[in-house]
Amino acid sequence: LSLANLLNKKSFFLFGSRGTGKTTLIRNTLPSLPRYDLLHAPTFAALSRRPELIGEEHTDPSVPVVIDEIQKLPQLLDEVHRLIEERGMRFLLTGSSARKLRRGGANLLAGRAWEARLFPLVSAELGDFDLGRYLARGGLPAVWFSEEPWEELRAYVGTYLKEEVMAEALVRRLDTFSAFLELCALRCCEEVNFEAFGSDLGISGKSVRNFFEVLEDTLIGFLLKPYKKSKRRKATSRSKFYLFDLGVTNSLAGRREVAFGTEEFGRAFEHFIALELRAYLSYRRLDSELTFWRTEGGYEVDLLVGSEVAIEVKGSDLVNERHLSSLRALREEGIFKTFCVVSRDRAVRLVDGITIYPWQEFLRRLWNDEIVGPIQGVPTCK
Repeated sequence: LSLANLLNKKSFFLFGSRGTGKTTLIRNTLPSLPRYDLLHAPTFAALSRRPELIGEEHTDPSVPVVIDEIQKLPQLLDEVHRLIEERGMRFLLTGSSARKLRRGGANLLAGRAWEARLFPLVSAELGDFDLGRYLARGGLPAVWFSEEPWEELRAYVGTYLKEEVMAEALVRRLDTFSAFLELCALRCCEEVNFEAFGSDLGISGKSVRNFFEVLEDTLIGFLLKPYKKSKRRKATSRSKFYLFDLGVTNSLAGRREVAFGTEEFGRAFEHFIALELRAYLSYRRLDSELTFWRTEGGYEVDLLVGSEVAIEVKGSDLVNERHLSSLRALREEGIFKTFCVVSRDRAVRLVDGITIYPWQEFLRRLWNDEIVGPIQGVPTCK
């Protein structure tokens, strides 16, 4: 994610979960830019009293200004808006939660600032990539490089996912929300039934729906919508849920290892590929929506990119005919052009027009823009 390239075009909101490295990325790639950190108490107090300080202290409109954790002081966006309009200034506005901005009536600059996302580290950023390590620890930088990754994850889950969410008055009872988070981790990659969730937790389906909105707004998780354009088979209307990081998921679920060949491995492997695709589409700034397909008859394809590429994820080391049935059912709809399986196979194979990729080769081609093509603007699979 090139922040310099983004700022050359326009002001930007940069959203990302706490701990993904927004501040580190800014310090290392844009070290000379003036920066206001709203987690710094004196800075917060000064700008609360006098928002005009930004314009008074920075008079050169060619130099962008960084404001970290903008959700801490949403009213500052009115001054940002004024400086963009009157002086043509550009801003990089970071945040680890969009809830206060989107639901609190904050000035979102009416298109004067675009939006970008920063995610946990992806495979292409980690060099000699270790799949087993990643499925267990996830991609938060402080965890990946730590000699005590489980202590880091325990602290992250305890202080941020629970205490900070509670501190922002997003939920009233921390014990219920904690139980909800643990259930989310155990049911990651599954379709969400709000009423069933509520029954297990002893709360209403409406409360569960609100909890999921909190997770999405604070960038802790996301709902993957179902693809509904198929005509020959009726598709499900429920979304699937994923947490934003595999290590956080495992910590909440009480796991430290994900053993190859187990049910947990298959689920974590699908989760991993979904996170890679989500990050890729965002970093390449592609409009293609990431969805999944499941029919009432039981066919399911894990990940769809737009209406072009269908991807099934299998933890098997030898994909067979049985694994291809859902892709073949989707192909009968006559919508998608390309069908892929990502697995632990040892080599690329072509079976009945379906490409079977070893996961390493799939990821290499993905980040080389050979699975989904940003230049053409239309997904293509080679």
